[in-house]
Amino acid sequence: MSQKFQASVQHRGDVSYVKLGGVIDEDNELGDLVDKIPSGTAVIDLGEIERINSCGVRDWVNWLSKLESNGTRSVLVECSPAIVAQINLVNNFTGNGVVKSFYVPYFCPECDEEKVLLVEAGDMGPPPHEPPTCRCDECDLVMDFDDMPDSYFAFLANQKKLAEPDKVNGAMKELGGARGSDSGQPNGAKGKVKSRSSAPQIGGAPGSKPSVPSLPSIQRTSTQPATGGHHSSGPRLPSGKSGSSSKPPSKPPSAPRLGTTSKGPSNPHITPGMSMRMSPSSNAMAAPGKSNALVFTLVGILVAAIAVLAYLVLTK
Repeated sequence: MSQKFQASVQHRGDVSYVKLGGVIDEDNELGDLVDKIPSGTAVIDLGEIERINSCGVRDWVNWLSKLESNGTRSVLVECSPAIVAQINLVNNFTGNGVVKSFYVPYFCPECDEEKVLLVEAGDMGPPPHEPPTCRCDECDLVMDFDDMPDSYFAFLANQKKLAEPDKVNGAMKELGGARGSDSGQPNGAKGKVKSRSSAPQIGGAPGSKPSVPSLPSIQRTSTQPATGGHHSSGPRLPSGKSGSSSKPPSKPPSAPRLGTTSKGPSNPHITPGMSMRMSPSSNAMAAPGKSNALVFTLVGILVAAIAVLAYLVLTK
C-alpha cells in the first residue's frame, strides 16, 4: 500500500467498514479495494483524508460507480473538510450514497488555535444551516466557524435519508469504535473533536506564508550595490559630471590603490565596473602634482625678474 494512501476493510455481516487515509491522487489504490468489498452496505470513513486532487476525484467517482454496479450502497462518515469541499464542487461525488457525518472547522482568534468538530448530518435540520457552537480548549471562548456557512453546508440541501441507521451505527461501533458517541462539549454540542493540526488542511498548513518576498524587500534588494565595500576605495563622482571639471581633493590619499595604466586597477579585488567609476577621480588626484610644479616655476621666474630689476636700479 502506498505511504501517501492508506486503506483497510473490515466486515460485519453484510456491512463493510472501509477506512481511508492520507492523500487521494493519481497514485491511489482504490481499484484494488473493489474485490474486497462485497454487495451490501459500505461504510466509508473519510476522516483521515488530508487532500484529494482532480485525478483522485476522477478515480473516486469511478470507484463508487463500480461499487454501486456490484450492488453496494455507500455511506460516507466523518468526511474531512477536504472531502466536504469536493462534495460541494462535484455533482456526483457521493454517487448514490449518503453523507452520515462530517467535520466542521473552527478557529479561535484569541489563541490562534484550530480544531474540527464532528457533527451528524441528520442533526443539522432544515436550511439555512448554522454551525454548532464550539468552545476553545485553551480560553473556553466560543470559536469562529472557519468557512462560509452557505457554501460549506450547501450539500445538505440535497441530502438523502440514511437507510437502516441502526445497522450502520452497530457496525461502526463494533468495527470503527465508538465514534462521536460522547464529546464532552459544552452548550449541547455533540460530536467528536480533534485538533485541526491532525485534520486535513485546505490550501496549506495554517499560518504558512508564501516564500516569495514582499515588494518592499525586493525594492531594497535591487538598490543595494552588487559588490560590498567599494565605497571606501575612493570618492565617487556625481552622476552627469566629468572628471576634468571636478575639484581636486585638498588632501589626496598618500597611497592610492588604483592604477593609472591602461591595464586596469592593480588591486585584484576591484571589479572592472569599479575601475571605470574610479578612473576619473584618479586623474583628479594626479592634478595637484602638476599644478604645484607650475606654481614653483612661476614663483622662480618672478623672483628672478625682481632680482634683475633691483640690480638695474642699484647700478644707476
